[in-house]
Amino acid sequence: MNDRDLKANGGKVWLAGAGPGDAGLLTVKAAELIEQADVIVYDALISAELLSRIPHDTETIYVGKHAGNHPVPQEEINQILAREAKKGKKVLRLKGGDPFVFGRGGEELETLVEEDIPFEVVPGITSSVAVPAYAGIPVTHRDYTSSFHVITGHARKDGTLSIDFDSLVRLNGTLVFLMSVSSMEMILKGLMDAGMDPDTPAAVLERGTTAGQRRVVATVENLKEESDRAGIRTPAIIIVGKVCALSDELHWAEDRPLGGRQFLLTRPRQSMSSLAKRLRNAGAQVIEMPAIHTEPISPNEQLKSALGLFRQHEDDRWLVFTSPIGVKVFFDAIKEMKLDLRSVLCGKGNVRIGAIGSATADALCGYGLIPDAVPETYSAGELGKEIAKMSEPGEYALIARAEKGSEDLIPPLTEKGMFVEDVPLYSTEYEVNPVLKDEAARMLRDREIDAVTFTSASTVRGFVRAMEDTETDYSSICAVCIGEQTARAAEEYGMQIEIADQASMDAMVRKIIELFGAKS
Repeated sequence: MNDRDLKANGGKVWLAGAGPGDAGLLTVKAAELIEQADVIVYDALISAELLSRIPHDTETIYVGKHAGNHPVPQEEINQILAREAKKGKKVLRLKGGDPFVFGRGGEELETLVEEDIPFEVVPGITSSVAVPAYAGIPVTHRDYTSSFHVITGHARKDGTLSIDFDSLVRLNGTLVFLMSVSSMEMILKGLMDAGMDPDTPAAVLERGTTAGQRRVVATVENLKEESDRAGIRTPAIIIVGKVCALSDELHWAEDRPLGGRQFLLTRPRQSMSSLAKRLRNAGAQVIEMPAIHTEPISPNEQLKSALGLFRQHEDDRWLVFTSPIGVKVFFDAIKEMKLDLRSVLCGKGNVRIGAIGSATADALCGYGLIPDAVPETYSAGELGKEIAKMSEPGEYALIARAEKGSEDLIPPLTEKGMFVEDVPLYSTEYEVNPVLKDEAARMLRDREIDAVTFTSASTVRGFVRAMEDTETDYSSICAVCIGEQTARAAEEYGMQIEIADQASMDAMVRKIIELFGAKS
C-alpha cells in the first residue's frame, strides 16, 4: 500500500477477501493491508482470530449483516467506502470469503467508479471450496464428478428461491449452496422434485475452517432431519453430491491434536508469535489479544550511568536479563548510545551473564552471548540464587529489566555481599483492543474459548482491566499460566488455574495439549 498509489486529493480503497475464518487462509497481501490501512471496514463473517490481527490504533467500522438483520444497508456501506477514501485515507474493505462470490463486491466497486476513487481487488479463499476441504470433501474427484457449482441459497423477499433445480440436477456435479441453512428444506425438496435420487449424499457444514466447525453428512432425503437434530446454525453451507460420502474417510481438521479448540493469548504483541504459531501448528484457533505492551525508556540516563560503573568495576561482573524483550531493549539502547559492545564487556574483571530462562537465553544467543547462569526453575528468585551461588562478595550485578520487576531477584544477591544495580529498561503499559473486547467477552460467556494463556502477572492484570464493564465471569475461565507467580495473580480473580511444568513456551504448549488435546 504505497502513498504514490493515491491521488493527490484523495485516498484509495482495497476490496479484500479475508477467507472463511482460519487466519492461516488469509492471503499474504490481505495480511499486509491489515497492517497498513488507515481504516478497516469489516463484516460479520470476519472471525475473532482475524480481528485480532488488526493493530489496536487502526480505525475500524463494523458493517456486519446477519440473516434477516442488516443494520447497515448496502448503499450506506458503499457510501462509507467513498466517504473515507475522500478524506485521503487508505481504506481496506475486508469481507469474508472472496468479495466477488456472493459478496456484493461488484456493487461497492460501482460506487467507487462513479465517485472516481481508485481501488484494487484482493481475491480471498472462498468458503465454497475451503469449507468442504476442511470437512474432508473434495468438490471434484475423478471417480465421482468433474465439475462443481456454487449457488446462493438466500431466499427472495417473498420467501421463494430463484434456482433452476432441473438444470442443476442435469449437471450431475457437486452443488455448493451458500447462505442456505434457512432455505434447506426448500433446496432439498426442489432437487428431489427435479429428479435427484433421494439417496444422493449431502452434507451441511457449520462454521467451516474455525474451531467451531461441525459437519453433518446424510442424504438429500434426510439431511434436514439430521441437521435439525444436530442443531446446525448459520453460518453454514450445504454440499450435495457423491463426494460428500468421502468425508468419513478424508476428514482431517478435527483430528489434529488441538483441532476444534480455541485459545485467547494475552502476551505482548512482540512476544506473541512463538506461542501462537505452536498452537496453530497443533490445529488450534488462536485469538491474539495483548493485555500489555512495553515502552522502552529512552533516553535512558540511568542505564548509561550504570554501564559506566559496570566498565570501571574491578571485580567480576554480572549482566542479568529477565526477559527476551529486555535483551532487545538493552541492545537497542547500546546502539542508541553509540557504545561498542567490546567497551561494555571489557575491563579488569570477568563478565558473566544471567538469564531467567530458555527464551531469554535464546535471545542473548542471537547477539553472540551464551549465558553462564540459567536456573532449572525459570523464576526471578531462582535466578538470584543461581547467580549468588556462582559469585563472591564484592562482585557487581547490573540487572537490566522491566521498570517493575520481581522483588525476589535481588535479596539473594545482596545477602551474598554483591553490589547490585537494578536498571529499568522499559515500562509495562496496559492495552485494550476495542475491536476485540466485546467479542471476546461474548465468546467467553458462550464457552467458545477453551482457555486464556498468561505469561506474567501483568498480563493477568492487563486482561482483567481490558475486560472491565463486560460482566465477564472470571471463575469460568481456565487460565493456563507460565509459573506460580502468574498463577497467584490469576487466582486472585477466581480463575481456574493450570500451571506449565516449566516457564517456557514449549512447556505451555505441552500443558495445553495435555489438557485439551485429542485423546487417542
